[in-house]
Amino acid sequence: MRLAADLPPEKEAAAMNCLFDYLALRQVPQLSRRAVFEYFGGEPAQWLVLFGGSIPEGAELVAKAMREGVARRLMLVGGEGHTTQALRDHIHARRPEIETEGRPEAEVLAAYLQAAHGLRPDAMETRSTNCGNNVSLCLETFRALGERPASLILVQDATMQRRMERTFRKVWEAEPARCLHFAAYEQRVLAGPEGLRYANEGLWGMWEMDRFRSLLLGEIPRLRDDENGYGPKGKGFLAHADIPQAVLEAYALLEKADPAGVRRAEDKYARALGPG
Repeated sequence: MRLAADLPPEKEAAAMNCLFDYLALRQVPQLSRRAVFEYFGGEPAQWLVLFGGSIPEGAELVAKAMREGVARRLMLVGGEGHTTQALRDHIHARRPEIETEGRPEAEVLAAYLQAAHGLRPDAMETRSTNCGNNVSLCLETFRALGERPASLILVQDATMQRRMERTFRKVWEAEPARCLHFAAYEQRVLAGPEGLRYANEGLWGMWEMDRFRSLLLGEIPRLRDDENGYGPKGKGFLAHADIPQAVLEAYALLEKADPAGVRRAEDKYARALGPG
């Protein structure tokens, strides 16, 4: 699939991979017991938090990690946002006995994890509609539980993990928690005679290529700390982000080829800390 006739697929793929490498934050090489224990000084995290904005492959990652004992307890976070229907559709397609229509992301994930892995969450947040209130309502849920966790693993869709980290840094600045950020999946875009394809075509629920490109592109204006961004110089929703020059150049190349491809915030889901 091509953006424009004057943008060779090799350049398009390279630019998308550059954006992905920056956005898909993983602070340890793998979400294993050994890596997590090393990160947290010889013990598991107190909580693992999975956000419903992820493709459902994230649920598989988290189920495996919890079986390995990377965290003591599990929280699921997510109400209804711009990615919710895709999650509902994929879960129902794999497990038709799970009724997903109209249910918030956290409930859909909980039903799947129970049915497929016998795993029940210890807490859920079901009201959030975007990345900003994913974070603020997650904190509110912990407070309602009387919890001030000292260590957290946070798993979100790879396209949003960097912004999740910057939002946590802003919203949780008064909290003692040490956070390990781990993007839900790894992916590469390859260029071939027929256009673009994924290196890992087996990821459950992977975005269609146009949607993936749009999600990647939409993150850079949000993270860019200027009057139009979500950082301190703009809307103030998240902490300052340092964006490498190579990432900005990759964004500019793709945005110039397809300005309409940049994901815009949807007013329908813009509440609390602002648009997603």
